[in-house]
Amino acid sequence: MSLEVGFCGYSHHKKGYQDQSQAGLSSYLFRLQIEGTATITHHHKTYAIKKGDLFLGKPGDPYKIFTPGNQDSIDYHIFCQGSWIDEWWEESDLPVTSSVHLDEKLLGLWRHLTIEERRPIQEKNPDLAGYILKALCLTIEQSINDVSHKVDRPFIVTQMMRYIEEHATTALKVDDVAEHVNLSVSRAVHLFKEHTKQTMIQYALDIRLATALNQMQYSSMTLEHIAENCGFGTYAYFHRVFKKHYGQSPGHFRRQQSS
Repeated sequence: MSLEVGFCGYSHHKKGYQDQSQAGLSSYLFRLQIEGTATITHHHKTYAIKKGDLFLGKPGDPYKIFTPGNQDSIDYHIFCQGSWIDEWWEESDLPVTSSVHLDEKLLGLWRHLTIEERRPIQEKNPDLAGYILKALCLTIEQSINDVSHKVDRPFIVTQMMRYIEEHATTALKVDDVAEHVNLSVSRAVHLFKEHTKQTMIQYALDIRLATALNQMQYSSMTLEHIAENCGFGTYAYFHRVFKKHYGQSPGHFRRQQSS
């Protein structure tokens, strides 16, 4: 399926800015407000845009934007088109504006794509840019669903889950998770268990075990190294947790995979 990035970059307005597409957008537009505010008019409806708000527009949509002066207004934006975007757009059924969490996963992909698109033509890799754009679209969809009511849990619980997923293979503590979302440990523990039916430690162990399985199957690292690399600390602890979960030792599992 075809996929083309028309432009990807960012804007920093200090003295205000306005623009209008009289004939409608010529391609898909993704615009993420990083700092400051803006006002977008789309199909005769006006949206007050603040930090963390994402606007999604499709080809042909009437579009007008205004950013007031006396502020730093920073946004990331992408113009793109192609059959892959057409299909994803129809299937995802995302709202025109959404509030998303400005985490490094999302912003990192956006910056990566921006850098790829800045390269001279002879240095560009269109396949790489296409894959990054696909990853960004799917990450945008996940971020919107995390915040919206499509996920049957409070967003703060999703924030804790994402933090654990990112840090599970380190020396993660429950205190770290609670501090990340500005809750007391007792409140964080209660909310997490109530909405996931697991403790934070159980959730982290699931991620560590999945990571260990992957490394046991696709690397030649020793089991001791894998135990340390996946956040178990010692092989003895890894052995105990693995056997309790899978009913066999890590060594037996690995021998089965290689036979």
